[in-house]
Formats: sequence, structure tokens, C-alpha cells
Amino acid sequence: MKDCIFCKIICGEVPSMKVYEDEHTLVFMDIAGDVDGHMLAVPKKHIRSIFDCDAETLHHLMDAVKRVSDHCTEKGGCDGVNLLNASGESAGQSVPHFHIHIIPRKKGDGIDAWPHFAGAAHDIAETYEQIRVK
Repeated sequence: MKDCIFCKIICGEVPSMKVYEDEHTLVFMDIAGDVDGHMLAVPKKHIRSIFDCDAETLHHLMDAVKRVSDHCTEKGGCDGVNLLNASGESAGQSVPHFHIHIIPRKKGDGIDAWPHFAGAAHDIAETYEQIRVK
């Protein structure tokens, strides 16, 4: 997609700091400067969100996420990672190209990557009946 910033990064039109790349995926540093080591993993083909992602592409993307995450803990001095995704505008997706944030973590780093929720508005059994896969 010609107007997609991630597609421009993938094709080399916009420079990036590539952490990992294979024929299906690219993992690069997020330039937000919010957390040390913040990376984005993206499929090379333009896919808007997880809702549009085919199983094979998702498999390749998650393989890359696992490989980079393992490297962070085995050789990058990290104790863990947070994996974050927002699919759809209502979920906070700001770039319309499917991506997974990889946030390297160290014990005591002070990062709070969990959202703070106000509390459920409906009974859990009612919600369960609505969303369970049948």
C-alpha cells in the first residue's frame, strides 16, 4: 500500500533499524523513544489487522516474534518481553498495517505495560455467552 509507513519501511523507501528480517517478516526498532529496545514486528505483505491476516502469514509473524523475543532473553540481557497488539481503531490501532510491539523487559525496570481498566460493565457469564466460540 503506497501510503502505509510500514510498507515504505519494508521496501526501503523509509530507513529503519532492522533487528530481524526474513522473506515474510521484518522486525525493526520503534522510533518513539518510549522504552529501550521497543521493536515492531510486521508482515511484509500489507495486512490491515489481525482480522485480515491469513493463518500462514500469522504463523510466519509469530515465528519471527518468538525468535526475536528468545534472542532478547538469551543474548540481549532481558528477563522477559511484553507483546502488544491493537487491531482496529476502537482498540487504539494507529497504523493500519498489522504489527506486534515487542517490549524487552528487565526486572525492576519500572515499566507498566498493562492497561488500567475501570472494571467490567456486565456479568461475566453474560459476556461469556456472547463471545465464546461455538
